[in-house]
Amino acid sequence: MTTDRPTPVQPADAAAPAAFRGRNRVTARALSAVVSAVAGEALQVNPARVSVDLTDSAGAVSVVIRSPIAIPALGRIEDDPTVIDHFGGTVVARADDARRIVRERVEELTGSHVGDVALRVTSAQIRQTRRVA
Repeated sequence: MTTDRPTPVQPADAAAPAAFRGRNRVTARALSAVVSAVAGEALQVNPARVSVDLTDSAGAVSVVIRSPIAIPALGRIEDDPTVIDHFGGTVVARADDARRIVRERVEELTGSHVGDVALRVTSAQIRQTRRVA
């Protein structure tokens, strides 16, 4: 005896647990926004001032960042050289730290594998620090 009912077709991944069906994708625009936010925080500047270029490099994301960096007022450094330490160190040391932070945080937040991170400091934003009496 035959029936006219169609046999239900199961998708190829029907046997997979629900947690593994489909795929996640982080767009380049979203990844750029995350990089800008993380770099802005690390360099103590507005993320809107951070420019980001992303490229694929053998399965890893290569990042080029152009950004200003916040620095203490020079007169304040003359008065108290420890201000440099309170800002996180020299410009070069902070740039190195920012590159490391961007790599680690972007990988943590997006799950993307980040390869090279290049940082070009484009200007300095002078920050007035309050004096403690």
